Amino acid sequence: MKLALLSDIHANIQALDACLAHARSQGAQQFALLGDLVGYGADPVAVLERVQALAAEGAWLIKGNHDEMAVRPPDEVRTVGESTARWTHEQLSSSQRQFLDSLPLTLEQGSVMLVHASANEPERWRYVSDERAASASLDAVASPDVRHVFGGHVHLQTLYYRGAGAALMKFRPTAGVAIPVPRHRHWLATIGSVGQPRDGIAQAMYAMFDTTQLQITFQRVPYDQYAAAAAIRRAGLPSYFADRLELGQ
Repeated sequence: MKLALLSDIHANIQALDACLAHARSQGAQQFALLGDLVGYGADPVAVLERVQALAAEGAWLIKGNHDEMAVRPPDEVRTVGESTARWTHEQLSSSQRQFLDSLPLTLEQGSVMLVHASANEPERWRYVSDERAASASLDAVASPDVRHVFGGHVHLQTLYYRGAGAALMKFRPTAGVAIPVPRHRHWLATIGSVGQPRDGIAQAMYAMFDTTQLQITFQRVPYDQYAAAAAIRRAGLPSYFADRLELGQ
């Protein structure tokens, strides 16, 4: 089975549609969305409509911290990440907020575990941005059957694996190149961001996991980032979020 892994869409409908089209062209048979469906971007309603349609077709979904904030926005804005939560909350219908609220923090499917941030206390939204954090996330997985942990949150594409010893190794993948991920090792991948790439390349990110061949391929997909940025400006959201889409930062 070819499993398309998408995370951190951030209400960017242009990027989501581009990634879905690309994944289908690559033979995706199952979709998994790893949280932060909304936040930052200008099209939370359109994105959730698309996501709910995927869910009705059997897609796997989990919750991200921005989804949580859209349901229960903070009374006081203290961070950049919180600055669009109230606006997003007001755009969504009550049924869409209930949909977000109902999503689990983690999901296991066979040898695969999905989590937005770290499997180590997932409700605390810890960033898996180095070997130490990746090791803590892998160590928190209770099921001995899980060999592949997939997450987002850090907006970068990275693969970690545990070799013969206890230490984790870090690998920065090349887009479009399949990487073997056999079951005799434990693997953790951060699959990047569909809707807000931050590595200086203004292209959407997702990954494809082939559960039969045991290979993961990280993908980069061009999309109309200028249309997504223009939508943010039209909505009256902070121009910073539009600027960073155009630069991929």
